[in-house]
Amino acid sequence: MNRVAVTGIGAITPVGKDVESTWDALKSGRSGVGQITTFDASTYPVRIAGMVNDFHDSDLPDPKLARYLSRGGKFGLYAGAQALEDAGLADAPYDPREKGISMGSSVGRPELQELSDVLYTRQASDDHELKRRSPLEIMTTSQNVAPGALAQIGDLRGPMMGISTACTASAHAIGEATRRIQEGEAKMMLAGGADALTTWLDVLGFTLLGALTKDYNDDPEHGSRPFDRDRTGFVLGEGAVMMVLEDMEEARKRGAKIYGEVAGYGSSLNAYRMTDPPPDGSGPDIAMNAALRESGLSADDVDHVVAHGTGTPGGDVSETIAIKRVFGDHAKKLAVNSNKSMTGHTTCAAGALSLLTALMAMRDGVIAPTINLDNPDPELDLDYVPNEPREAKVNAAMINAFAFGGTNAVLVARRAENGS
Repeated sequence: MNRVAVTGIGAITPVGKDVESTWDALKSGRSGVGQITTFDASTYPVRIAGMVNDFHDSDLPDPKLARYLSRGGKFGLYAGAQALEDAGLADAPYDPREKGISMGSSVGRPELQELSDVLYTRQASDDHELKRRSPLEIMTTSQNVAPGALAQIGDLRGPMMGISTACTASAHAIGEATRRIQEGEAKMMLAGGADALTTWLDVLGFTLLGALTKDYNDDPEHGSRPFDRDRTGFVLGEGAVMMVLEDMEEARKRGAKIYGEVAGYGSSLNAYRMTDPPPDGSGPDIAMNAALRESGLSADDVDHVVAHGTGTPGGDVSETIAIKRVFGDHAKKLAVNSNKSMTGHTTCAAGALSLLTALMAMRDGVIAPTINLDNPDPELDLDYVPNEPREAKVNAAMINAFAFGGTNAVLVARRAENGS
């Protein structure tokens, strides 16, 4: 199989509008969680989220495309354009048919207000005519519009995948893009994810599920508490992370900057409850073992695990058990962290953000902390890098992404020889 290099990264997150500002915040332990600004949440049980602030349509590479895009889609276009520029592809020898895109995002749906308007129109009209929606409104709910916009910008005419598997979507998107390059179907893929589930309907829905913490509305920066004894649920986030993946040999031929290698990918289903992870860690461990096996690394070769680590009572326990099952005695030697402690849960962008975290740790020799880990949970006894960054050489890292519905996607990244 062909090897796969990461040669470009773009990001817009609750802690930064590009890769370097995002990484600077993460390694410094700086939170981006604050009050929700996308709607008036003053009467809601949950009023906090990791918000992308100070973002405008004029920031997009082609502002005219904004009218077709949802909030999350705009983030994806912004991050994707950054990644393409970062990769320096202007002189790359790729035919457009050898370049593709794989993007994770949520499937759009009508707002409740819009459905209410339709019902009112039917009731008020003698002939029961339905109110027609603008074609542009329909396009903003399609998960394929943002990839289509990026394809225009990057002249990407090869494989295209739009993936909507909730919180595993961007990890799946990167894994499936990796497959296309490994198998020779493409030479370059733009891959990652974008999301913005900071709408009143999504916040209400996750609140009714009991998934979000309600305890830190007046202290938002301390609300996301993965692996802490006092965790009471996750905090929503939003944003996008996109990456340029290339055939390793081709990337080296053109002298590309190489952040690292995507060496392994595994996926699985829990076949358990729709919203709860398996208490014994089974399901996630299948994907973790598959990714490790494909990478050709042994468990002892891995230095770092970027955990899914949402801060839900059951999820953090399940993931810890799965890590122990996969890594055995070596689990206690791993540096395990969760960037969600600072950004909140960016849902369909989460796996890509975690891969960014791992690649930057390899580049800089610094592992970002898990903040708000003030009260150790006796059930959770791994090294979660509490509250302070750590200098350490990272040669290989595992990236976990798990989701409602029981989907799991895991990546293994490693330092590329002669990478920069």
